[in-house]
Amino acid sequence: MSDEISQAFRHPSERAKALAGDPPRDRISMTGHRREVEIGAFQSERGVTQTVQFDVVVEVETRAEQAVDDVDRILSYDTIVEAIDAALAEERVNLLETLASRIADRILAHPLAARCIVRIGKLDRGPYVLGVEILRNAPENRRRLRLLPEDAPHPRIVFLSAEAIARPDLSALLDRLEEGGAPLILCVGRPDLPAPQAAHPLPQRRINLLAIEQAAWVLAARDPRCVVVDSRTELDWAMRHGRISVWAPSKLVLDAHDGPPASVTDPLALALWLAQGFEALEVLAFGGAEGVAAPAGLRLSRLGPRDPVPAAAS
Repeated sequence: MSDEISQAFRHPSERAKALAGDPPRDRISMTGHRREVEIGAFQSERGVTQTVQFDVVVEVETRAEQAVDDVDRILSYDTIVEAIDAALAEERVNLLETLASRIADRILAHPLAARCIVRIGKLDRGPYVLGVEILRNAPENRRRLRLLPEDAPHPRIVFLSAEAIARPDLSALLDRLEEGGAPLILCVGRPDLPAPQAAHPLPQRRINLLAIEQAAWVLAARDPRCVVVDSRTELDWAMRHGRISVWAPSKLVLDAHDGPPASVTDPLALALWLAQGFEALEVLAFGGAEGVAAPAGLRLSRLGPRDPVPAAAS
C-alpha cells in the first residue's frame, strides 16, 4: 500500500501531521465524541437515531508558548463541541458530508482556526464504520477577533453594591432575575472596608480591582449558582449554558488593548465597560455611584440596594 493511500486511512490526528506545512502549526483535537443522531437518506433511517462518532482536528494560528497559559488566547475545545451541537440543532440532513461541512464552517469562523479535518462515522450500520472525512481551510476574508463570537448571546449585566450583596433575600432576587431568560453576569462593588493605599496609581488600580474580586467571592459563597470567572472564554461558555457568572475584573481590564482608562476604577463604571463589550441587553444597578453615566446606546436602570427586580426585567 502506498504511503498516500495508507495516510488516507489513518486517524485524523495522524493525517493532520502528514499534511502539516513548514513550520507546522499547533493542533487541537477532539476524538471519539459520540452522539445519537437522526441522519440518513434511506427511509429506514428516518424516525430513528444512529450512533455517530466525531473526530475533529483543528490547526490553530497561535503557538502554545504564545498563549502564556491564557484561555482567551487559544481556540477552546468548547468551540469544537459547540460547532457540533449547532450543526445538529439545524434541520435534519441526509448526508454525513453536509453535516461535516457545517461543522467545519463553524469552526473555521473562529479567528484562530486555520484548517480543520472533520471525520464522521456511523457505528450502527454493520460490523464496520461508514463515514466521511473532509479537510477545509479558513477563508482568507474572515473577520478578525471580536470580544465575542458572532452568534454569542446577549447577557443582562446586574451590578450589586456591597449592601445589595448582603441583602437577606439574595437567592430570591436571583430567582427573579433568572426568570428574565437572558444570561446573567453579576458585577459587584467593593466591600465597605478601608482599602490599602499605595503610593503609585498603578499598584492602587490593582488593589482596587482585587477588592472587587474579594466581594465577588463573598457573593459566590452566598448562592451556589454564582460562579466567579475572569476570562472572556469562561463568560461566553457560562452564557451559552445558562449559568450565572460573577465577574472578577482584573484579567480582562488589565489585558484589554482597548480597556477602560487607568483612571477608571469605579466598580459600576467597569460593569458598564463590560456591558458594552458583551453587547448587553441592559444593566441593572442595585446601588452604585450616582455620578456614573451609561455610554450611548446602553440602557442603565438604577435601583436601590434592597429594591425588588423591576417587572420588565423578571
